[in-house]
Amino acid sequence: QVHLIESGGGLAQAGGSLRLSCAASGTIWRINTMGWYRQAPGKQRELVATIAVEGNTNYADSVKGRFTISRNNAKNTVYLQMNSLKPEDTAVYYCTAGILTTTMRYYDPWGQGTQVTVSS
Repeated sequence: QVHLIESGGGLAQAGGSLRLSCAASGTIWRINTMGWYRQAPGKQRELVATIAVEGNTNYADSVKGRFTISRNNAKNTVYLQMNSLKPEDTAVYYCTAGILTTTMRYYDPWGQGTQVTVSS
């Protein structure tokens, strides 16, 4: 089995910054694309950003230029640096990853979610 554990959420003021981390654990052979999604109250879960193994990134238009996704393959960890935060960034943030285990089974788990609240 594999698991994703997120950390780094919390409360920030508009214009401030937060950094989220998500570490994968388990019998990991390889992690493919990793990503962050978010879900605000009353809304559907939406893509925030993804990063491929080789480092190619993709961002939602609403966060381009403000958020940066990165990964440390040696630590099986993905990060989301969030700058110039806006109240509309308030949501529960989830990480996900495509993980191949040492037994050659493929999983795409989700983290438990971490709350980000931005006050105006």
